[in-house]
Amino acid sequence: MAKPDPSTDGSQTQAGSKGLMTLQVKLPHHPVVLEEQAQRAADIQLRIADRITAFAGSMNFVYLHVALFAIWMLFLEKSPWPTLTLIVSLEAIFLSTFVMIGQNRQAAFQQAKADHDFNEQELELKTNTQLTREIHRLTTELHRRLIDKP
Repeated sequence: MAKPDPSTDGSQTQAGSKGLMTLQVKLPHHPVVLEEQAQRAADIQLRIADRITAFAGSMNFVYLHVALFAIWMLFLEKSPWPTLTLIVSLEAIFLSTFVMIGQNRQAAFQQAKADHDFNEQELELKTNTQLTREIHRLTTELHRRLIDKP
């Protein structure tokens, strides 16, 4: 596995007496991420769905199926194809449902994050506009007092 780029992982480098050392600085999570984590931790159904999806998306899932199907086809049944087809079809139906559940949750999360970011940007824009107006007012007042003296 490739190491993450140090410039993007939130760590900072500080010069020390024996060279450079890396200080780990944990960057704060987005408020929507924290809210999503709290919601997922509170709901047992979401935790179960997360665990199933995490396992189904792993190589352990593939290895387990290869082993089970090989044992089944080679040692347990003479003609495994009708039952095997039924089981694999049912498993595909359930796994595709978990994929769709995950996609729906991801879409809802992305929308919540986009809404939060929009609100934050609007607030920042209003603050910047207010600061710009105040700077203009102060500059005008200074100009009036210093340059436009009678």
